[in-house]
Amino acid sequence: MEFITNTWHWSVSGFLIGMIMLLLTYFGKSFGMSSNLRTICTMVGAGKCASFFDFDWKSQKWNLAIVLGAIAGGFIAHHFLANPDNVAINPKTIAQLQLMGIDAPNGKLAPDAIFGMETLFSGKGLLILLSGGFLIGFGTRYAGGCTSGHAISGLSNLQLPSLIAVIGFFLGGLLMAHFLLPLIF
Repeated sequence: MEFITNTWHWSVSGFLIGMIMLLLTYFGKSFGMSSNLRTICTMVGAGKCASFFDFDWKSQKWNLAIVLGAIAGGFIAHHFLANPDNVAINPKTIAQLQLMGIDAPNGKLAPDAIFGMETLFSGKGLLILLSGGFLIGFGTRYAGGCTSGHAISGLSNLQLPSLIAVIGFFLGGLLMAHFLLPLIF
């Protein structure tokens, strides 16, 4: 059990992702989590309202299995395999969070001041989550895919638009972490 709960070297998951990408390329498929939202909207009849959702969703059933696997894997990892002792956050990050009035996560991956349930029910927290959700949804559609689709699938297929999108994702993350997050908190 200790083998599963301890942190693995990055090369293990990198190798596994590479193998999955080879299989998907062999079968002519492309991976991306956000395309599942389009598939789910189509399944519930959104094609009647917008032509974007008018396609054969049954051809994407395999991708829905990936989402269900990610949900099930996250549940199992959180509830049965979590080891708070393995969470090691850089001391500089903790110091920067404290400057913004955010306590260290203490064995969690994210601080409660940003991702806790009480934050969700506050006006400011709800506004941040709704705004962030809108921006992610809009950005995903505008960029033609999400971070996993572009960074994993697009880059492995040597697509220039995916390289541009991934560079944009990183720049946006840096701007958010260094300039916008301190303004918000």
